[in-house]
This record gives sequence, structure tokens and C-alpha cells, in this order.
Amino acid sequence: MNLLRIAQAQINTTVGDFRGNLDEIVQWIGRAESAGADLVTFPELAICGYPPEDLLIRRRFLDNNWEALQQLKAHCRGIAVLVGFAHAQDGKVHNAAALLGNSDLLGVYHKIELPNYGVFDEKRYFFPGLGCFVFEMRGSRIAVTICEDIWIPGSVTEMCAMKNEADIVLNISGSPFFVGKLDVRRDIVARFATTTETTVFYNNLVGGQDELVFDGGSMVVDSRGELIAIARRFEEDLLVTDIKLDGIAKERGVWNLAEPLVTVPQGQSSPVRQYKPPSLVPQLDRIEEIYEALVLGTKDYVHKNSFDKVVIGLSGGVDSALTAAIAVAALGEEHVVGVTMPSQFTSGGTFSDAELLAENLKVELITVPINEIFQAYLTALEGPFDKGRPGVETENIQARIRGNILMALSNRFCWLVLTTGNKSETAVGYCTLYGDMAGGFAVLKDVTKTDVYELSNYINEKAGRDIIPRSIINRAPSAELRPDQKDEDSLPPYAILDPILRAYVEEDKAPAEIEDFDQSVVREVVRMVDRNEYKRRQAPPGIKITPKAFGKDRRLPITNRYISCAIKE
Repeated sequence: MNLLRIAQAQINTTVGDFRGNLDEIVQWIGRAESAGADLVTFPELAICGYPPEDLLIRRRFLDNNWEALQQLKAHCRGIAVLVGFAHAQDGKVHNAAALLGNSDLLGVYHKIELPNYGVFDEKRYFFPGLGCFVFEMRGSRIAVTICEDIWIPGSVTEMCAMKNEADIVLNISGSPFFVGKLDVRRDIVARFATTTETTVFYNNLVGGQDELVFDGGSMVVDSRGELIAIARRFEEDLLVTDIKLDGIAKERGVWNLAEPLVTVPQGQSSPVRQYKPPSLVPQLDRIEEIYEALVLGTKDYVHKNSFDKVVIGLSGGVDSALTAAIAVAALGEEHVVGVTMPSQFTSGGTFSDAELLAENLKVELITVPINEIFQAYLTALEGPFDKGRPGVETENIQARIRGNILMALSNRFCWLVLTTGNKSETAVGYCTLYGDMAGGFAVLKDVTKTDVYELSNYINEKAGRDIIPRSIINRAPSAELRPDQKDEDSLPPYAILDPILRAYVEEDKAPAEIEDFDQSVVREVVRMVDRNEYKRRQAPPGIKITPKAFGKDRRLPITNRYISCAIKE
């Protein structure tokens, strides 16, 4: 049986770590060779890491990128390799794919379709390619594409695959995660495969990079649009798939090629191999994939930024409990420190719950009472504050004392502070600038409060016991900065708030289009979102899990007099 065996190396790279990325690529080339592959692909910009952003403006970075590619050639002898890199040529920079084989550079493809929406800024850095790249291997014609190239119906690459009568399309990608993104990708790949009548090998990046998480899920889809193989999610994997060939080279024309049709040299006759059945791994449901994204994003942010430990303020509330549980899953219990900072308003229940949580997670717990510090603040400010009933300023002083303590421990021991605020709170400004917002990484930045509860229950179900104490999950949420304080004193119930936020922030609906809720509540929520852009702009980075997260996805001016609710129809 004449087979073409293609391996897709779904690897976790680090931006700018040329030595580390090169070593990783070489290691996975070896694995692909051991698996008997004829060809192995790597994700988009694998050599320099993705996305490199303004590093692409630095000439030395581009030179290092090219030097790494040259070093890689020596490791591509008995196998063909397709790898992503940034290609500087004739004063232009391209998002490129290099085909290597027989210890040589056989050809280069420049990405044609450059995304410039959401988190993507490719037109800031790259010039589009001018032609397609097709090569032949054992009589099979193979077209090369990069990520967005297959997302655009009627694109040049789509026409290229059809007019060059390609059998196989390779797509190397860096597609960031949001909930449900795998289904979106599968539909995109299937549409391209059926339109071009090709088998599409889609290789996606895996790992965390700043606020982005890449979830892998590399796949193979046949010309009928059927999924025939898929890799694991949220971890490195080698997806090896066999394609049966007739072994007869066809006389076919060529169309719009960037360079002459390349034929990959075969150093020896293909080995006799038994057909390998395709790999299909179990898929994740919504809460499972959110959890895995948060764990991977936290793990990679901490490790890739060279931290050994993280520190978390444990309030006895559900947000800090979930953050701590995710941190332990990502880093291990010995790399997580909890700090409880009780005040005069801290109930005995929340204090004991923080202790129980630390015991369940087996993390070190430090206790630093803040009441004396708080009273010292009030004494120092007695003159400037003058007389009058204490207000929100005294609540925020407590939050800022806690933030100060966490940052002092961070400075002393080089621990990264993980903040614990969720998307619902930061959306409406129910958080304290330089207080509970103080820190280096916001694990729950894009997680709504209702999902916080779902994730907490999932962690307990997964463990088969209450890692997060039931009393924490069942307690009414409170900042505990004044007597008997509850979140719902200041906000609508989260069951109402979160759907309104989803409609306004993620779906860009006008207040009048959010019809399922009282319009006065909708307008008040929108008002709170609009006026708190200045706070969110100063928040630490956090993991993106929705189609539109605060940050790069949603860029609004701070100085802005447009009010969504102001114009009456």
C-alpha cells in the first residue's frame, strides 16, 4: 500500500526564545521520524513564537529568526519539514512558512490573508504574499496555507488549491482560544475542504502567551468535510495521519505560484508500512475547556515569565478560592502561597473558610491582620477627611492595604501576585484600583461570576470531594468592607447582570436591543461599564476565554463623551 504519512507537531513555543523553540522543533522532528512520517508540520511562526508583536520591528529579531531557520536545515534530512517563521525580504516582513528537506530550504510561502480584527494586528507588521506555494510529494500535489488563508471564502489560496488541482492542503495556524472556538474552526476547515475537494491538515499552536491561550485541537478533514483525525486540546501532541496514494504523478497545470512547483526529493524508497488508523480523542464540554484554558494560561504565564511561586489574597470568597485552585492545578501546591488579611468586618466564617481552603489545597497560608493598619490610616486622615459619615473611601483603604501587603510579599520573595477579580466586577467597576486590582496576572479577568460558580462546582466534582468548601460556594458574595455588606447592595443579581454584560460587551448590542430585562437596569449597567474604562485600562493582563475580552479585543477611548444610552429614538 502506497502511503503518505503526515505528522502535525502541535507544540508550545515561547515568543523570542529562538534557542528553546529550535530545540523543541528538533525534538519533535525526531518524534515524527520515529513515527515513520514523510512530512511533519509545525504551527504558525513556530521559530520565533506567536504573536511576536512589535519585536517584529527590531531588525536583530528578524536576523535571529533567519539564523535559527538556517540551523534547522541540518536536522531535516530523512523527513520534509514545514515550519512557520517571520521572513524579512526586500525591505518587507512576511508571515511565512518554510519547506525544508534534504538539509536544504526547498521553498518559502508568504501568508496572503492577514487578519486585522480582534486580537490580530498583522497588517501592522506584515506584507501579504503575492502568490501560492505548491509542492509535489510521491505524486501528490500539496498546497501550503497559513491560518487566515483558509478562513476567507473565495480567497486566492482557495482558488489556488482548486486551479492547481491540489490533493492536500497544509494549514499551519496560531488560532487563539475562546469558548466554542473548536467548532468554529472545524466548520471553517470543512468548508475549505469541500470547496476545494482536498484533504486539509490543520495544525494549531498550543500554549499560553500573555492574555492568549492556544488550545491545539489540530485536525484532519477530508474532501467530504468529514473530521477524520483530531489532536488533544491544551497540551502538546503529535497527530500522525496516513493518506493512501495511487502513486501516479498527474500532468497538471500551475496557477499563480510564488515560485516554481517544488518536488520534494525522496532520499530512499518509501518503507513498507501498515496503515495507521486516524486518531480521534474525546472532546471537552464548555466548562471543561474553560477550566483547561485557565490552567494552561496560568501555568505558561508564570513559567514563561520566570516566576517560581505565586501569592493570592484568600478572602474566604469564591473568586479567590477558584483562583487558588486553578493556580495549584497549574503550578503545584508547593508553588502557591495564600494570604488571609482579616479586618474588623471579616466574619469568622470567611476567615475559617480561607483556612479550610488552604488546608484542602495544601498551600502555605500567611495571616496578616489589617485592622491596626486601617486604624492608623483613619487617624492620619482624620484632619483631611474632616467630619462626616465614612463612605466608600474607607472601604477602598482596606482593599488598598491588602494590595499593598501582597505587593510587599511579592517584592520580598519574588512571588507573582495573582488578582482574583472576575469579568462581572471589572466590567462595572466593582473593584478597587490599586487595591484588589493590584497584581501581575488576573486569572479570572474574562470569567463572569456565574461561570465562577460553575467552575468551582466542576473542580469539586472532578476531585470527588469539596476542594472549595461548600460554605464558600453557598455564601452570598460580599467584599466585607463594611458591616453586612453584600454585592447585591450595589449591583443587580449576577443572574441578571451577566447576560446584560454579555449582550453589551461581547455582542455589541445597544441598550434598547437588550430586551429581556428591565430597561432601567440595562441602562444603569451600561452606564457603569462605560464610565469604568479607565479602571480596566490599568488592570493586569488576564486569560481570554470569550470572543470579546477586555483589552485588545475591545479598545475604547477613556476620554469619551459618547454615551450609549443618551440618544433617544
